[in-house]
Amino acid sequence: MTETYGPAGPEVPAGAAAAGVRARWRPVHRPFGPRQQFTAGRRAAAAALAAAGAADLVVPREPGGRPRFPRGFAGSISHTDHLAVAVVLPGAAAVGVDIESAVISPRVTAFVLSARERRNLLPPAGTYTPRELFAAKEAAFKALSGIGSLGDFLFWRIELRPAGGALHASYRGVPATVWVDSDEQLSLAVAIAPG
Repeated sequence: MTETYGPAGPEVPAGAAAAGVRARWRPVHRPFGPRQQFTAGRRAAAAALAAAGAADLVVPREPGGRPRFPRGFAGSISHTDHLAVAVVLPGAAAVGVDIESAVISPRVTAFVLSARERRNLLPPAGTYTPRELFAAKEAAFKALSGIGSLGDFLFWRIELRPAGGALHASYRGVPATVWVDSDEQLSLAVAIAPG
């Protein structure tokens, strides 16, 4: 099952869809500020929960600001100024999503990606763009943070390696699988951390 936000948008990557991830997109309304982004994210989360069969469609904030999905439904939300997406995976320990529309500069790329990641994942050796890898690290960070045993850490400390059509992400030996899809305007990354 793949879903897009529009006729030319990135799809939920096949590996994530095969794992049972449900994704829903919602537009952010004018004036495209934080309140509108929050509302669009929560509407996307409610729709993803409904698609996954949840009875409770409310996603309040944790004290630290993270969304709290109903028990038994791992979920994550991401947004740009104009678009929000939420993913839900019933029964999973944790899932993460990130969407990126920004151009990732060479300076940010060098900061966020290790020399090994740049050498192995970016062209000519690899097939990923800096924006896709930035999104992958953000999605992996959300998934790995969601399992709750790693404490506080910075998303760029996550290590990425290619793994047969996906990315293997890890922090302190704890893994997550990340799938990425892009179009000209947006990169979507979905990560699942094992339980």
